[in-house]
Amino acid sequence: MKIRTINTEKAPNPAGHYSQAVVYNGLVFVAGQLAIDPQSGERKLGSIEEQTEQVLKNVEEVLKAAGSDMTLVLKMTVFIADISLWERVNDAYSRVMGEHRPARAVIPTKDLHHGFLIEIDAIAATDD
Repeated sequence: MKIRTINTEKAPNPAGHYSQAVVYNGLVFVAGQLAIDPQSGERKLGSIEEQTEQVLKNVEEVLKAAGSDMTLVLKMTVFIADISLWERVNDAYSRVMGEHRPARAVIPTKDLHHGFLIEIDAIAATDD
C-alpha cells in the first residue's frame, strides 16, 4: 500500500513540514487543525465556541478531500489552552458532531501556537 498525502485549498495550508492529512490502508490521519480561515488566512481568535467550530470545519474539509467525512471519524484529540474551557468546547463540539460520537481525548496544554485556544487532530476511515 502507498501513503497518499492530502492538500486542499479549503483548509489552512500547513505552516511547517507536514501534510494536512495522510491516507493509508483505509485510514485518514488529519494533522492538528487550528481556527484559521482557509480563504483569507485570518486567525480566528474569537470565543472558544467560534474557534471550535472553525477548527471542526477545517477538519471536515480535509476529510472530504481524503474521501471521508465527519461521520467516519474514529477518534479525535482535542488540545485546549485551559481545562476550564472543557464544557464550552464539549457543547460546541456536540453541536457540530450531532449524533456521531467518535472516541475522543481532551488534553489541556499550557499554550497553543499564536494564542489559539484549541487544536484538533483526527483519525477517520475512508469511504471506500
